[in-house]
Amino acid sequence: MGGTSSEREISLTSGRAAAQALSALGHRVTPVDVGPGVALALAQLRPDAAFIALHGRGGEDGAIQGLLEVMGIPYTGSGVLASAACCDKIVTKQLLAASHIPTPAFAQVTAANRAAARQVPLPVVVKPNRGGSSIGLVVVRDPAELDAAIDLALAEDSRVLAERLVQGREITVGVIAGEALPVVEIVPAAGLFTYQAKYDKTAGTRYITPAELPAPVTERAQTVAVQAYQALGCAGAARVDIMLDAMLAPSVLEINTIPGMTPTSLLPKAAAAVGMDFNHLIGRMLELAVEPGL
Repeated sequence: MGGTSSEREISLTSGRAAAQALSALGHRVTPVDVGPGVALALAQLRPDAAFIALHGRGGEDGAIQGLLEVMGIPYTGSGVLASAACCDKIVTKQLLAASHIPTPAFAQVTAANRAAARQVPLPVVVKPNRGGSSIGLVVVRDPAELDAAIDLALAEDSRVLAERLVQGREITVGVIAGEALPVVEIVPAAGLFTYQAKYDKTAGTRYITPAELPAPVTERAQTVAVQAYQALGCAGAARVDIMLDAMLAPSVLEINTIPGMTPTSLLPKAAAAVGMDFNHLIGRMLELAVEPGL
């Protein structure tokens, strides 16, 4: 938990909630705030398993998973390769497209090829390639605003994703061990699921669980979510973010291999809709811990 990424505070919140749940389930829990001394701390602790609640770089990109592999410690969530691929938004979209899974049109942008962003029709979403929690995300509707949006994203990452904005409804589908949970619809008061909309309780964001959608649309969204989970090689619990267009056709935006884990986070909301309370969910994630080398 914790770490040094821009999502540190969110990670600490997830970690504390998970630790409390694991303790309630009877496990002996030692929270570890990840930093330069994490390898030594783990060597001294010699844990039976590691519950990863580390958001952002160092946690979702395969780094901590690689360390745990080397140390022979089972851990929750996806393995090294899937974690690295899902943390890289551009690689994720390339793999989705190669697997014929719908995803919005996009371009990879760097400081050296800023013009690539203009290949994507407006409106376009510009965001850091490996960022999370909507940090550095800007919706561009006016061509004159594109360069400023790219500058903001480049301040977070050397590679930037420019993605066609899908006008419609935003949903997310939790997947646990290849099984889809109920669909959650996200309805931000301001129309965009920004960092503030996600984490500020006064922002007025509504979460409809399960989403009020026609049964065929729900089934299609769940199918696409599982296909994306499998195409990227995910394991354990993950959350697939999807946009529904005006015809309610799904397009996958990204896959979160370490989704937020507080009782009010999206994955726990979906689990609760099928009778799985927060402690049960955390316990199930621990049961699915990846054995090193698998």
